[in-house]
Amino acid sequence: MKSATIEPNFPLGNMDSTSLGLLVRRERKAQNLKQAELAAVSGVGVRLIVDLEAGKPTLQLGKALQVIATLGCDVQIASPASRRS
Repeated sequence: MKSATIEPNFPLGNMDSTSLGLLVRRERKAQNLKQAELAAVSGVGVRLIVDLEAGKPTLQLGKALQVIATLGCDVQIASPASRRS
């Protein structure tokens, strides 16, 4: 699996579930995976992939992170202090 970071083209403070879903979809397509294939290798249902890519805000965080990790991506969280420097 390749090592990549999901990096939005906008400040982290503007990240929301819809933006995350779009980034996940973009990475899935870049890896030429169908939603069902990603679900199978991630150990989640297809419905979760569909909902994640659609930006459903009430998904289980653990399962969303599992899918992101399966794609070989990292999630980085920066504290306000680290963004100022």
